[in-house]
Order: sequence, then structure tokens, then C-alpha cells
Amino acid sequence: MSAAPTTFVKATAWRDAISREELKALLVQSDARSWISIGLNWAIVFASMAMVAMWTNPLTIVLALFLIGARQLGFAVMMHEASHRTLLRDRRANDWVGNWLCAYPVWSDIYPYRAYHGQHHARTGTQDDPDLGLVKPFPITPASLRRKFWRDLSGQTGLKFFKASVRRTFGRANEDPVARQAAFGVVITNLVLFGVLAIAGHPWLYLLWGVAWFTTNTFVTRIRAIAEHALTPDREEPFGRTRTTIARWWERLLIAPNRVNFHLEHHLVMTVPHYRLPEMHRLLQERGMLDDSPIDVGYWTVLKRAASKREDAAGAAADDSSGDDDPMPVRYPPF
Repeated sequence: MSAAPTTFVKATAWRDAISREELKALLVQSDARSWISIGLNWAIVFASMAMVAMWTNPLTIVLALFLIGARQLGFAVMMHEASHRTLLRDRRANDWVGNWLCAYPVWSDIYPYRAYHGQHHARTGTQDDPDLGLVKPFPITPASLRRKFWRDLSGQTGLKFFKASVRRTFGRANEDPVARQAAFGVVITNLVLFGVLAIAGHPWLYLLWGVAWFTTNTFVTRIRAIAEHALTPDREEPFGRTRTTIARWWERLLIAPNRVNFHLEHHLVMTVPHYRLPEMHRLLQERGMLDDSPIDVGYWTVLKRAASKREDAAGAAADDSSGDDDPMPVRYPPF
């Protein structure tokens, strides 16, 4: 590996490493590419349900739950894209599609999320970062990480998400028109999904959607969230507090949909559409701008580091066994 430039030099030099023409090309939005991403997410959801309908057994059900949970994260990623106004070129269509085809089905909402998420980009890794809780506890013990994963897969974390979502939408519907629209959108989109499955003769398949939302969706959200900002070098952005994870094909399928793994690049220029982030990564890597940056190959590498704290009798007994200090944010999915 070549000698890494200093953080200060990198913070300014990376803009010179990518020409104005290259950056302009990276910023070009393609409605077709976004529609392909949204369509692929829904195609995987319905294909997973069809698989269970044709071969109903524990193996296909478990596989479908993980596939659907990852696609629910994918819809949150597309909502996140819309919050940056990079999903569709027309701003009204961007917000409408981002909500009705992506956010509402997974019980989220672009409008309050956009303001919340803006704080994260402006204050990444500082005391004012709303997602700071994802960074502070790590590394933790292997037992602690296993407990967190158990809370995810058993639905305990999902129940926290559910309660927060109810408060955010139905709890404020009478006083907040945005919350009222979100509550309406959540109900309508999920009724439409149930109706489509009922017309197909398999209304019970909607259980896969609901169970995945409570379990595998929170599981993969946690893994991805840990990878993005935990255990990164404590130095100023843009090359300090955010990680890119080079994901294998099966990790893109089950953990990191819609190029969400290229997170360092997203924090460098948050208006680069998700489908152009791999090209931005390639350009930066070829020109030495990613040397000594937080980049890992595979999510297992990150998780091993996240669970690298040594366990002893006292530490294991005190280490978040109650779950009260679980850092997973429940207001909105962290990105």
C-alpha cells in the first residue's frame, strides 16, 4: 500500500483527484436506474413469497424472511435516496414515489426523516449526531453482540420499532398533518399488499412481510449500521468517521441492498445516486484517495472487530444483558 496522505491533505485533495467532468457525470440522475432498483426490491419480495407458496417448509420460510427483511431495508435505502432528492429528477415525483412505494410500506416517512438525517450528515460522529449511539458502545463482547442479534431475530427490537412508529404516526395524527398522511400511507400500502396476495389466493403470505419487519429487517439494519460508523478512526470527516464495506454478492442480497455499503463515498458527496457510488469508489481508489481510509472487505470482518472486547466474569455479567443500553435508534433507520 502506498504511503497515505495526511487527513488534512485528503480532505481537500480528493476533490482535485476527481475532475469536474467526472464529478458531473457521477451526479447525473437516471430515473430508469432508480425504477429498476425499486422494481428489483419488490420482485425479490414477491419471488420470496412465491417460493414459500410453492414449497412451504421451514427452510424456504427462513430464507424468505431473510430475503424480505433485506428488501425492507432496501426500501428504507430508497427512502433515504429520496430524502437526498436523488431518487427521481422531478422533486414531487421523488417524494411521492419515495413515500408510497418505499417508505410507507416499511412504516417510515421521508419528510420528518429528511430533517433528522440532515443532522447526521452535518454532525457525523459528534455529540450532536442523532445516530451517535451506534458508535459509542463498540467494541463490545461477543456475548453482547449475540444478545443484540437475539433481540433482533426474536422480535424484541422490532417491537421497539413498532412502538416508536405508532407514536410517530398514529400518536400524532390528530395534531400533525404529516404524521396523519404517514399513518394513512402505512395502512393503505400494507392493505394493498395484503389485497394483492389475497387476489393471488395466498393472503397468509402477508405474514412473511410482517414477521420479517419485526425480525430479519432489524437484524440486517443493525449489521449495516454497525459497519457504517462504528470503530472508525476518530478523526475529522470526510475520511475519518464513515466506513465503506466491500460486499460480496450474497452480502448485497442479504445485508447491503442498493449499494448502501459504499457509505464513505456517500458521505463525501451525498447527492451521488446509489447506482453511481461503485464508480466513485473506483475513481477514488485508483487515485490513492482511499489509502488508510476505513474500508473493510466483508461484513464478517467488521463484526469480528465490533465484538472484540474481552469477556471476563464481571464484564460479562454487566454487559448490557438487560438490553436497556441497546444503541439501535428506533425513530428512523440509521444511514
